Amino acid sequence: MFSPNEAESAQRPDSGAGRAPHKFRAYTAAHLDGLLQRAGLGPDERLAARAVATVLPFRTNPYVLEELIDWDAAPDDPIYRLVFPQPDMLPAKDVAHLAGLLRSGAPKRELNAAANRVRAGLNPHPAGQMELNMPSFGDGTLPGVQHKYDETVLFFPKQGQTCHAYCTYCFRWAQFVGDPDLKMAGQEVDGLKAYLQSHPQVTSVLFTGGDPMIMSAAVLSRYVEPLLEVEQLESIRIGTKSLAYWPDTFVGDNDADEVLRLFEKVTAAGKSLAFMAHFTHPRELEPALVSTAVRRIQDTGAVIRTQAPLIRTINDEADVWQAMWRTQTRMGMVPYYMFVERDTGPQDYFAVPLARAYEIYQAAYRNVSGLARTVRGPSMSATPGKVCVDGVLELAGEKVFALRMLQARNSSLVGKPFFARYDPNAVWLDDLKPAFADRFPFDPPMEQPLELPNAAEELKLLETV
Repeated sequence: MFSPNEAESAQRPDSGAGRAPHKFRAYTAAHLDGLLQRAGLGPDERLAARAVATVLPFRTNPYVLEELIDWDAAPDDPIYRLVFPQPDMLPAKDVAHLAGLLRSGAPKRELNAAANRVRAGLNPHPAGQMELNMPSFGDGTLPGVQHKYDETVLFFPKQGQTCHAYCTYCFRWAQFVGDPDLKMAGQEVDGLKAYLQSHPQVTSVLFTGGDPMIMSAAVLSRYVEPLLEVEQLESIRIGTKSLAYWPDTFVGDNDADEVLRLFEKVTAAGKSLAFMAHFTHPRELEPALVSTAVRRIQDTGAVIRTQAPLIRTINDEADVWQAMWRTQTRMGMVPYYMFVERDTGPQDYFAVPLARAYEIYQAAYRNVSGLARTVRGPSMSATPGKVCVDGVLELAGEKVFALRMLQARNSSLVGKPFFARYDPNAVWLDDLKPAFADRFPFDPPMEQPLELPNAAEELKLLETV
């Protein structure tokens, strides 16, 4: 157990990591030019990167800058590319136009209007994540609540709709650009609790964002503790990048012990606390502070599961994933998902073709022990559900992708295998066409053609008129 006095102990300042806690500071687009100079970029390259940052959000912090990025290797360093906007993430003509506006000192209104036009073409809410999943309840909808799969409800707490740092590939980038119409956020925990109690099939709640661990322990407690009274709930999940981007959340921050005591309350209430940690590259696992934070979380009874998308120029090599899964398993974490980059934002820049994604997954998977083979992938979180690429096969003389529904809006499809024609350039479900069928299992049935009466029937119809 974590006593209130632990935060005052002499061991606390370095917590075994050999240094004093970092002081959090958010670096945003206003600081970008100076940081880009540190990466060795010239004036034109910096201007182009700043142009991209008018469309896509930028935010980082001292831990990422000093502990994770290899500045001698920037701008090719994978962690640098994970955080900093790249000039070629958007179409060249859009970058040139925005850079011209920045160079000329155009009014903010004009710059924002131009940036919004570019955003509109980037599919800011893939898989219908804004409208399709929000449940109706009582007198209306529940803001910040999504119910896509029968047994799982997602909740986006209002105070958790930012992150310690933003990933350049983030599929929820639209949450962070300041447009209220693009935000998903709620704070009615009583409404959430009532919804759960009226839907006994729901056994798991996922707190997501943004990043719920950006919230203070006191605010997080106000959301979590009421749910411990919901009898049918078996697990509470927290989706977070905090272990990679700000591990002091669990070690050096003033309320770190309070956060961990909250985790203990969840497990003491008989619920599983699933800590869904996002690690995109092995370097994020290297600092001693991360090991300390992992141990402290595990000591509460929580289980840490790990996941990340496959991102071109950052982790698109089998050795990278093999190293991540081995290290995570050694640290007592459970590899969970390899995702495919979603069809939003700069997908064209980061996406890896599905055929190559499967090659990377298989090569890494076959070189880890059975303990690490808990991981599933490569998986697409698409509108019908989570679709996994299980392989590339030759069947009936045709080369095909073997696919399977890991999750589905229609629960009868969960676990169902199906096939798509092989396409070496396909990067997303929408790029695929069914094989050995006229539609995928989740597609609506094709409308039946209208059957016209034969001549005899037509004559009878005429006689009755």
